[in-house]
Amino acid sequence: MVNLGSLFGQANPPLLGLDISTSGVRLVELVVIGKNELRLERYASEPLARGAVVDGNIENIELVSEAVRRVWKKSGTRTKQVALGMPPASVITKKIILPAGMSEDALEVQVESEASQYIPFALDEVSLDFDVLGPSANSADDIEVMLAASRREKVEDRVAIAEAAGLTAVVMDVESYAARAALDRITAQLPKAGAGQIVALFQIGAQVTHISVMLDGETIYEREQPFGGNQLTQDIVRAYGLSFDDADAKKKSGDLPDGYQQELLMPFLENAALEVTRAIQFFYTSTPYTRIDQLFLAGGCAMIPGLLDIVASRTKISSAVVSPFKGMSLGPSVREQQLRAEAPAYLVACGLALRRFG
Repeated sequence: MVNLGSLFGQANPPLLGLDISTSGVRLVELVVIGKNELRLERYASEPLARGAVVDGNIENIELVSEAVRRVWKKSGTRTKQVALGMPPASVITKKIILPAGMSEDALEVQVESEASQYIPFALDEVSLDFDVLGPSANSADDIEVMLAASRREKVEDRVAIAEAAGLTAVVMDVESYAARAALDRITAQLPKAGAGQIVALFQIGAQVTHISVMLDGETIYEREQPFGGNQLTQDIVRAYGLSFDDADAKKKSGDLPDGYQQELLMPFLENAALEVTRAIQFFYTSTPYTRIDQLFLAGGCAMIPGLLDIVASRTKISSAVVSPFKGMSLGPSVREQQLRAEAPAYLVACGLALRRFG
């Protein structure tokens, strides 16, 4: 069986979380400092040139590996083992039911046989992994197994990037799983540890918004929508005749003409709120659920001024910008004020770093 980079395997410390997205590369290192207490030891980011990563696909390995090399050096870490993420659209996941009591070898053979029914590629073209979730809820003689598969070239591209940057990829996770792992820490800090609460996570990236809805630690709904912060950047490019990179930089710094907020920012926020409310309505109409108790915003766009307020106003749902490092101590090199502004973009990287602790 071709293993998907220890997708479900236990990670041995030390380990860095390394998130490669369309807009940049983000690194997180966590350490344990006491019983159930974590410290954010280091974090860093590096932007990526446009076109280096498109729709989750690595288009320029050299550019991305150079950015990884820079972010590793900038962070000051000495750790070279990394956990990497795969875009959800690149990974097929499926829960299957198999007879209990099989040996590991027999289980692998059975999983491969089952996988061929769900994977639209030849098995020799995919990286495959599985994890035994536990006894089946409907039969004491069966077990529930999570199967995950991805085109081998997509896994190998990320491994090659790590190696070219002088690092070693030891864990390959699904980005949405990593985000959920980081969010689980946050929901555990809600009243009654979030029990019975339906929690929606909107990760608004550069090009895509990924929506996940969770109940008691289980994902009950997932979807992607083609909406992201690049739309606002493109509006700035057209309005002020700037290059894309300059427009993106000025968007983040706020160094734009007086009319920017009314003419460009407010229409973008209205559009973002509309996308969120549409996604929520689609969730209601396509599932048995009719409520969301808590909504979290994450991703690089989550801190755009006014976004949280307009989403909360339009949805009438308790809303917050997620802070994946909430409740953690901060290492001596971490600047708290800077972290507060940047933390929502590190949800996936934080979740990947948590794989260090199994």
